[in-house]
Amino acid sequence: MNEFLFSLMPYFFYTLFKYRKSMYMLQQNSYNESNRYLKWIFKNTSKTFSSYEIFIFSVLIITIVLVDKYFAINLLVYTTAFVIELKHAKVEQKKKKFVITSRIKRLMLTIFILFGVMIYFVYINYDKMGLATISSIFFMFSFLSYVITYIANLINKPIELMVFNYYLKSAKEKLKDRPNLKVIGVTGSYGKTSSKNILNDILNSKYISFTTPKSFNTPNGIMKTINNDLDKFTEMFVVEMGACKLGDIKELCDIVHPKYGIITSIGLAHLETFKSEENIQKGKFELIESLPSDGIAVLNKDDANQVSYKLKNKCKIIWIGIDNKEADIYASDIKMSNNGLVFNIIIKKKKYKFETTLLGKHNVYNILGAVALGLEFGIDIENLQRAVKKLKPIEHRLELKEQNGIYIIDDAYNSNPVGAKSALEVLDMMPGKKIVVTPGMIELGEKEYKLNMEFGMEIAKVADEVILVGKKQTEPILDGLLSMEYNEEKIHIINNVKEAYLLLNELKGKSTYALFENDLLDTFNEV
Repeated sequence: MNEFLFSLMPYFFYTLFKYRKSMYMLQQNSYNESNRYLKWIFKNTSKTFSSYEIFIFSVLIITIVLVDKYFAINLLVYTTAFVIELKHAKVEQKKKKFVITSRIKRLMLTIFILFGVMIYFVYINYDKMGLATISSIFFMFSFLSYVITYIANLINKPIELMVFNYYLKSAKEKLKDRPNLKVIGVTGSYGKTSSKNILNDILNSKYISFTTPKSFNTPNGIMKTINNDLDKFTEMFVVEMGACKLGDIKELCDIVHPKYGIITSIGLAHLETFKSEENIQKGKFELIESLPSDGIAVLNKDDANQVSYKLKNKCKIIWIGIDNKEADIYASDIKMSNNGLVFNIIIKKKKYKFETTLLGKHNVYNILGAVALGLEFGIDIENLQRAVKKLKPIEHRLELKEQNGIYIIDDAYNSNPVGAKSALEVLDMMPGKKIVVTPGMIELGEKEYKLNMEFGMEIAKVADEVILVGKKQTEPILDGLLSMEYNEEKIHIINNVKEAYLLLNELKGKSTYALFENDLLDTFNEV
């Protein structure tokens, strides 16, 4: 028995690696929200049930049957497997770190208990079972790590619900103690984070404004922000609201009870989980329908999905726009360059000049929404102009930075049909060699192929070189490029973004601008 346990030492390390990866994928797939993790397992069977593991098991069984050196072979095989996992870990690109949260710790404990139950079962039946059976049990616990992690997550659901309700109650009580706090919700298919940060910066020109950090736009992220970071001095609280299905925005509104709301745009993002464009429209308008009758909503007059919606709420509506001059506040004479934007804002037939270092036409909409609410809160035009001029680029959203002699236009967190088009417009204005690096757009449901192919066609009009990340994922983009008779020698297909930086150094000219459009989570890695 002792010899057997010793031979399993490398197995324990190997299994630990396996479960760390499975929990990492569960975390990236929002703990199986809308069955995302389960769908990922079935979509990536070559990763979750690798063939080399089956080979390992076959070697062990054959060894048991043919020779009596099982323990030595067991030690050798799992040591080899562990070394392979270590090598994979070194070359794998981690775009988003695995965070050991309290929830992950509870999940670890549940998995450890399941492992302990297996060990105990083997211990009490060791003399009754053959080595082949024991080996099979241990192997299956490792081989089915992604499935067992899913089961452990199911087991923990009642506990997680209790934890959720505890923090929910705490967040609601904290907000209730701040009756004068002005809460502003920001949602939309695209541009939520940019709009939120721009609004927060502008409001801070007169008030103490605070916003949810990064992309904290889920119930857990918003509750954590309220409980840990919202202080008694805050006058304005800007809340980014994300959604992947009907009811998500309503749930967030029931937590923070916004009086003000902005919808940036309504498009095809998360079409796969929303199921239909109509559901996306209804889902975004859950914010506006949740506002009190004396609340204020800022909507986009250029967005057909916003104009066509039959609003039941009687709250005040402020329409913004660029193309539609019937909007309450609209922009005109927009001049875009690699230095930023210069434009006029027309308010009550009066024209005011604004300028910013932000890139992209879509940021004009974001600024218009912030200016509209800023005026409602009594911020004068001069302060608004100064605040807009001071705006800084938002990380990973058309952020221009220099790296090894190459100008990187980082749009990693903003890839969608509208954002991608805007990003290409920005790249087209740049004075130099133009390169696009992209894995394409995702979660667009049945329209994903068509929209990515169209994206490829648009890239062909702008880029001098194209780097596609992931052969299978980018097939529609490749088809779009080739349909435009794009030079195949200028198309480069790689496995991950890390390789792109090496390739860029080979492709760069005297002045090179590289647009990084989208950076898929590790759940979408093909290698």
